[in-house]
Amino acid sequence: MSIIRWIVSVVAILIAAHLVPGVEVTLVGAIVLAVVLGIINLFVKPVLRLLTLPLTIITLGLFSLVLNALLILLADLIVPGFTVAGFWAAFLFSIVVSLVNAVFHALD
Repeated sequence: MSIIRWIVSVVAILIAAHLVPGVEVTLVGAIVLAVVLGIINLFVKPVLRLLTLPLTIITLGLFSLVLNALLILLADLIVPGFTVAGFWAAFLFSIVVSLVNAVFHALD
């Protein structure tokens, strides 16, 4: 992950935390969360995607959104300075972070 992508992720996390009720993050928490999410997406997510592939196919890809929310909840357990109120807050947070990241990377 390049430094620019990492900074964009930190900014996306801060914006999403501001927009989604039930999500709180400090600046240091956002920095650590960007690193932790990068590690989770690199090592854990591919294994889970493979294990849940039949369910993802049956739901026409919508289960991947649920998987993202579950990974956000996992990050909530690991990262100090980052709290998520529940599944639906994590679900919305993951969508907003993805959208903000997409917008920033489209500008790149």
